[in-house]
Formats: sequence, C-alpha cells, structure tokens
Amino acid sequence: MSDLLENVLLPVASEEDARTSARALTSHDYGTVTVVHVIEKADGAPDKAGVEQREEAAEEMFEAARAVLGDVETEVRYGSDVAETIFDAADERDSSAIVVTPRGGNRFVQLITGDVALHLVTDTDRPVVVLPDDETDTDPPDTDE
Repeated sequence: MSDLLENVLLPVASEEDARTSARALTSHDYGTVTVVHVIEKADGAPDKAGVEQREEAAEEMFEAARAVLGDVETEVRYGSDVAETIFDAADERDSSAIVVTPRGGNRFVQLITGDVALHLVTDTDRPVVVLPDDETDTDPPDTDE
C-alpha cells in the first residue's frame, strides 16, 4: 500500500458523491478511511435546513459509503468554511491525504463546488488526491456498426 493512501480523509457532500468517491477509492490500495461530511453553519444567518434534517442526510451519505467500502469511520463536522473544516478534520486525524472525486453537474453547480475544491487543492498542507469516477464513460461512443 502506498503511504499516500494509508490514512484517508474522504469528504462527501451528497449520497451520490459518497457512492462515487467510495467506488473510486476501491480501485486503489488504501488503509484506514474516515468519511466526513461538513454541515455548513451560516455564521449568524438562518441555516438552509434544520440541523437534525442535515444530520440525517449525513447518515445516509455514510451508509452509501459503507455499502461500498464496508466498515469505515464517519464524522459529521460543523463549520462556516467547508474547506477549513475539512483541513481541521485531516489535521486532527493526521490524515495522509484528502481524497476527492470531481463532482459533475452544470456550470453553476461546478462554480459553487469549485470554490471549495480550489481551496482544498491550493491551501492545504497535505496531499489532496483527486480520483476519477470509474463509472464515468470518458471514451467516445463507438460509431462502427
């Protein structure tokens, strides 16, 4: 096993993201995995959804990851800056790497999630590994009949 993936922090943002990220990780030799979901606190502004509802959604994300990876550690974090909250979790767990998969969606979705991804890649003190989604068909369609 590579030391890089010895102690992975796997942040997830949705059930589908959890499945996709877990699936991508299974293509590699890895050690321990902690799946983390950050519930963004609005810093004084009203939250988008109730905390209990968001915690239930996080548990569904964790179950999706467990369905692929088996028994993994999970953690819900709370913070107003998602990337900084992920960094804190990685620091506390002495993670060897933060592992992410690219998130699809339209340009608007990519713009919103891109800020967190850019912050994760440019402002960290540890490796950030971006794994491709193995289920994404990147080859052009076969046109031979």
